[in-house]
Amino acid sequence: MRTTRKSNRPRGRTAAVALTAVAALGVSLLSGCSKDSDDAAGGGGTSQGTDKSADKGELTLTVGTFGVFGYKQAGLYEEYEKAHPGITIKENVIERNDAYYPQLLTHLAAGSGLSDIQAIEVGNINEIVTTQAAKFEDLSKAAGVEKSNFLDWKWAQATTADGKTVGLGTDIGPMAICYRKDLFQKAGLPTDREAVGRLWAGDWQKYVDTGEQYTRKAPKGTTFLDSAAGLYQAVSNGAAERYYDSSGKVVYKTSPAVKNAWNLAMEAATGKMTAKLKLFDKAWDQGFANARFASLPCPSWMLGYIQEKSGAAGKGNWDVAAAPKPANWGGSFVGVPSAGKHKEEAVELAAWLTAPEQQAKVFAKQASFPSAPGAYDLPEVKDAKHEYFDDAPIGTIFADAAKTIPTLVIGPKDQQIYTAITDVGILQVEQQGKSPEQGWAAAEKEIDNALDQ
Repeated sequence: MRTTRKSNRPRGRTAAVALTAVAALGVSLLSGCSKDSDDAAGGGGTSQGTDKSADKGELTLTVGTFGVFGYKQAGLYEEYEKAHPGITIKENVIERNDAYYPQLLTHLAAGSGLSDIQAIEVGNINEIVTTQAAKFEDLSKAAGVEKSNFLDWKWAQATTADGKTVGLGTDIGPMAICYRKDLFQKAGLPTDREAVGRLWAGDWQKYVDTGEQYTRKAPKGTTFLDSAAGLYQAVSNGAAERYYDSSGKVVYKTSPAVKNAWNLAMEAATGKMTAKLKLFDKAWDQGFANARFASLPCPSWMLGYIQEKSGAAGKGNWDVAAAPKPANWGGSFVGVPSAGKHKEEAVELAAWLTAPEQQAKVFAKQASFPSAPGAYDLPEVKDAKHEYFDDAPIGTIFADAAKTIPTLVIGPKDQQIYTAITDVGILQVEQQGKSPEQGWAAAEKEIDNALDQ
């Protein structure tokens, strides 16, 4: 679900999760943030002739990732090796994408040091598509790859204007609302997930209005929301155009989606509905543990994070309801660098890893939500319930959200613009008491510097 991803979707902190209708979800709903390998080279370094087993008639394929993608944890590498005698798969991992991605760009520029398969985070996919596409294989023409196996908007994110597909979708982050039933009850709000979803169905303004109701009767020491930044992210991610238009022009200053998301975030921030926390900081973690807030927009991968940070005391108190509108937060791709030594075999492996059946297996173990809609009818997904969240039918909730997410235009500086708005503009209002106008001016200045304007 990070360019740094610490503000957007860190791959790292693990958490125990349970799917009671299918099987135990392994650790971490974060689609990955903790290391599962001692190899800190991340981007790889083994596809350029360092395969020591090749002279024995064997072949080692390397997969470079940031954090936990779940392939190893779900047993997919072992399954593939058994079906393909002579092939060994080695995963090279860097914990965080903000360290992994610059290294990937360096290796692409050098044409060496690359893994046979390289992971690409959604925040970086536009830059890869627009500036690095020539250095990747076209996976749209690969055997075993069907465009119809992937959500249209996910496929489009990794495809160039002339139709070359440089990455296959691994997972996505469809949006829901996670809420504490105990705090909702004390504030006089409904607690049943269907009734809760109806409070704000179809409109994020209704979610903020619910926050006003909560605030009037809020249990002492609690707020409705964790942060205005999370609300901003959820609202703005549900648009087709946000920071860039379809022609690639920067339009954040006049974007209706940005204006709407900012105004709602400011309404929450100035209306004392938020705990004024910065996403993924220690204070945010402690907010979960201390039950400081009653709800937050939560993509699928965040459930494990909530479980880990809320601990045993939160079990059964947290639940999941549908978000007001569909949106996506997070997700990744795998691509095959053209400079790799084993391109044909790597393409075959990438196609297999991202097929619906394998995506369903990763979800069952790791809870990374599939980008392949064909997986949604498989029992690992369709029947999935989350024990910690009062047996919420997360497979159904997130599948319904995923099917209607619009194709969001992502530009090369998306991450910098987002970070300036949330970590500069919004935090100045929440934590420093600045006015919304002052916060926006500070964000705009930061963005102009990032864009060299």
